[in-house]
Amino acid sequence: MNLRYTNRSKDDIELAFAWYERQRRGLGFEFLDCVESSLQNIIKNPEMYQIRYSCFRGCPIRRFPFSIFYSIEVNEIVVHSVFDNRQDPKKRD
Repeated sequence: MNLRYTNRSKDDIELAFAWYERQRRGLGFEFLDCVESSLQNIIKNPEMYQIRYSCFRGCPIRRFPFSIFYSIEVNEIVVHSVFDNRQDPKKRD
């Protein structure tokens, strides 16, 4: 199954990567590795994760307080957000 990122999800990943790299050199790459591992789990079994809202499923990212929110479409999985779980979801744009 194909994987597609929205612009928002790309921005989420870039911002988180930059923040973790400022905390400790290399930590951003560890974050990306954990995101990739979670995405591989989603691709292997997209229905494994619970529906959190409407048609959006949420996959927690190991080691980091983030979740990947995605939907299962006809021929693809769409990653809508890589959300920092410490945020108030009502404050998102």
